[in-house]
Amino acid sequence: MIKNITLKELADQLGISVSTVSRALTDSYEINIETKKRVQELAKKLNYQPNPFASFLRKHKSRTIALVIPEISNNFFSLVIKGVETICQELDYYVLIYESHESFAKEARILNHLIGGRVDGVLISVSSETKSSDHLKELLERKINLVMFDRVMDDLDVVKVSSNDYISSFDATEHLINRGCKRILFLKAGEQLSTMQKRLSGYRDALLKNKIDFDDDLIKTFHPYKELELEDLTKVIKETKPDAIFCTVEHLAIACYDVCQKLNINIPKDIKVITFSNLKVARHLNPSLSTISQPAFEIGKLIAKTLINEIEGKETDALKEIELDCTLIKRDSTR
Repeated sequence: MIKNITLKELADQLGISVSTVSRALTDSYEINIETKKRVQELAKKLNYQPNPFASFLRKHKSRTIALVIPEISNNFFSLVIKGVETICQELDYYVLIYESHESFAKEARILNHLIGGRVDGVLISVSSETKSSDHLKELLERKINLVMFDRVMDDLDVVKVSSNDYISSFDATEHLINRGCKRILFLKAGEQLSTMQKRLSGYRDALLKNKIDFDDDLIKTFHPYKELELEDLTKVIKETKPDAIFCTVEHLAIACYDVCQKLNINIPKDIKVITFSNLKVARHLNPSLSTISQPAFEIGKLIAKTLINEIEGKETDALKEIELDCTLIKRDSTR
């Protein structure tokens, strides 16, 4: 059986984008004559046959959108899924859910798969490894609508929806300072993520406002998806001797509880702990955990509604960058 050559394979051999190959094969005026000739000659040589089903889907609405997230197990993304599904059910759309597992390579494969025409639009929160937006630009070039949320890429001119990470982080840090804390250990999940940068900025500015020196030694970064080694966290806490710990994701806070118990450190007497989290059981922990709760369900509903409006060509007054308020819930861990 002769293997069908794909647009992606043609593009790889020619060293150009998939969208350029596609436009060259349809004799688009946007592509110069020399490039068209190269593409058409290779397509003929390799006996490229266009996919009629994908072509049909690109020209007709499938009433299907894709939701690409880093991890389903995270409570924030679980609630986003519920919000997206609520709107899709109301508006008679289907949603396909993909998990990148914090891998850029897997994220890129997912989007390349979606370029084939299976969906009318894509909702995405990028992986912690994603540093380039080229694979997302391919979607836009193929006229596939795109809305980003939570973890976004600044160089794309699309609607981006997130929580107010900077303000929430600033307020949470001030809450710890008002409780008498001066050595606040800041635990990041990932280095490049837009959310982490905003949260770090809020933390830093709250320290500066309250005339507390910013100490690089109190900023520690852990991989957002790899299993956290408690020995590593134990070493950090022993070396830095903090009086408070600000966790940017909930699994770091749970690990802090384990380490503090192991080291006979009392929360909140010796160390206060606060975290970004939508964890329902936070109030049942001992002590109950102070959290910055993101409006995840509302974000899910908003991004789905925004994307579907774009797909259907409805005029909206939506801003390009939308931030929803978080809720600071003060519990016993920062008492």
